Amino acid sequence: MKIGELSKRTGVSQRMLRYYEEFGLFRTERAANGYRIYDSSLINLVTHIKSLSSAGMKLDTIKVLLPCLRGEGSELKFVGCNEVKANLKAELDAVNLQLEELSESRNKVAKYLGELLPIEFN
Repeated sequence: MKIGELSKRTGVSQRMLRYYEEFGLFRTERAANGYRIYDSSLINLVTHIKSLSSAGMKLDTIKVLLPCLRGEGSELKFVGCNEVKANLKAELDAVNLQLEELSESRNKVAKYLGELLPIEFN
């Protein structure tokens, strides 16, 4: 299939698909005319890359995780790679830190808002 069809089927822009390939997340073949040919198996892979990315994972981490993915569709699981657990733990720790920082910011804003006295006009 061509890049436009893969883009439509995954919801990932053509530009991002090219970037994923340049980054080394997957490879494509080239037709005689030079166009990239995208295998239908990339639909699941790209969908999972998109999902991992929108969960906040950096592409470097995703690149390490991809060789450990087994299965199809919603049955996709991480299998076998020792690095996977450490990388996922690091990602989870980073997300938890961001949550703590956001919670602190929220609490400060709520406190400041609560300290503001209503202005009354006579």
